[in-house]
Amino acid sequence: MAAGGLGQMMTMPARLSLCAVGMALAAAGLAACSASSAADDSFGPLAIGTWGSDSGAAIVGDTAVHLHIGCTFGDVSGRIVPGANGHFTVAGTYVLRAYPVLVGPTLPAQFSGQRVGDHVTITVTVNDTTTKQLVVRGPATFTLGAAPRESPCPICRDPFGAPRGVRR
Repeated sequence: MAAGGLGQMMTMPARLSLCAVGMALAAAGLAACSASSAADDSFGPLAIGTWGSDSGAAIVGDTAVHLHIGCTFGDVSGRIVPGANGHFTVAGTYVLRAYPVLVGPTLPAQFSGQRVGDHVTITVTVNDTTTKQLVVRGPATFTLGAAPRESPCPICRDPFGAPRGVRR
């Protein structure tokens, strides 16, 4: 073999042919990636509707998300859009003192989690400015279309007016 390596030993038509094969393989790989992501429910914003669990609910509307974990609740303005790996972190507000009487106040919070298909796991970190400490709620896993079961706290409501379990 010459000191220049394989590239110097190949003729021009052979190099072009090798380049064409490489480009075809790259195009096939891109097509496979885009076909799998188009069919994967883990891409795009969380689906509109009720995501229920044994410990609460996430009610996703066109313009906001309303979340209950146990006897507490919070809101996110806008849709939650996970990244390509399904993870997300968004800012919102949360009420820790909501049941049996809503005392408040509304506190700043961070909602983080991961969606995998029709399941989403969310942890809420609340900056409790009244007690000057961080309070964590969750993680809680919710399933799209599942009925929320949050006994004994009958505080889950749909702030958007859609019946529970409705997918839009």
